[in-house]
Amino acid sequence: MLCAIYKSAKKEQTYLFIKKRDDFSDVPEALMTTFGTPTLVTIVNLATKDKLGMADINKVKTSLDEQGFYLQLPPPKEDMLKAHKAEMMSNKKQGA
Repeated sequence: MLCAIYKSAKKEQTYLFIKKRDDFSDVPEALMTTFGTPTLVTIVNLATKDKLGMADINKVKTSLDEQGFYLQLPPPKEDMLKAHKAEMMSNKKQGA
């Protein structure tokens, strides 16, 4: 199964996987508007891959079969302040 992977012009680390190069007919118009002008990154044969960098290959295949596209969003940003506060609370409890 070949798929084309495009990066978003508007959203950093956001990628769109589609079944056929330059065929965005299965992608909702609202998503395309938010995504911006797609830039082709690569074409991948999913049949020869065990895994993908940031996406679950099985989810990608299922989404391509069922929806005709897969949207890969960036990982959530780490909230360092929240992590620091949690660590401080943990240290406070251990010291009490």
